[in-house]
Amino acid sequence: MIQDTLKARLNLNAVLRNLEVLPTLDEKAAEIIRDWSVSIRFRIRGDIAPRLAFSNGKCTYAPDAVDPADILLFLWSPAHLNAMFDNKANPIPLKGFSKLGFLKNAFPKITERLEYFLKPDEAALRDPDYVRVNIALSLYTGVFAVCELAQFDPIASQVIQQMPPGTLQLSVLPDGPEAHIVYDGQGHATAFRGAAKNPTASIAFRDRTIASRLFNGQLDGFGAVALGDIKLKGLIPLIDNTNLILDRIPLYLQ
Repeated sequence: MIQDTLKARLNLNAVLRNLEVLPTLDEKAAEIIRDWSVSIRFRIRGDIAPRLAFSNGKCTYAPDAVDPADILLFLWSPAHLNAMFDNKANPIPLKGFSKLGFLKNAFPKITERLEYFLKPDEAALRDPDYVRVNIALSLYTGVFAVCELAQFDPIASQVIQQMPPGTLQLSVLPDGPEAHIVYDGQGHATAFRGAAKNPTASIAFRDRTIASRLFNGQLDGFGAVALGDIKLKGLIPLIDNTNLILDRIPLYLQ
């Protein structure tokens, strides 16, 4: 099913991908992976096989890597992978049997840390340092999710066909985080962390409080724009259509 395929790609290419940046944002995450030297490939039968690698205290995620991995985890289908993310199924290890202890005991520590920041509660959102990390991960998840939704979601794929070429930048003022999405005008989008050189349009949040409230469903976006808490600039169709695509995320990720 398309829904299973899209959810699986979001889980990998938008959510798990955040492990690249989490150790740079959170000292505890950095400490968890500090001594790791291992790579993991998630292979979905008939679909994608991204690679996650840890080395020298850093993490890299490659959605299309051909390099071999120390551990190969096989998933029968996108639905199988989604069940794994929901802790309702286990992958099938095809390589790296000597590292099963790492998969069982060490690797869950970093994925649990990622989940901790992506699924906040009210108490956590009162901690400024937690909010800092939550905002960054939420923003990055959103921009990478747009690329997957544009390919597989029936509504988003129609929306992106109507979009002109251009670059949309999203920024949390005054000092970030930032990310941007490049639209080619032919129905494809590519996302990046960081600022764009010459964005065609931009969405800027006044501060972390505004961004946090919006990302966590506590703020009306239209009202925030009217009050000047969110500033829109440039080619408005890029902004409006991106927001339409972003609104599709909760249909697949909770």
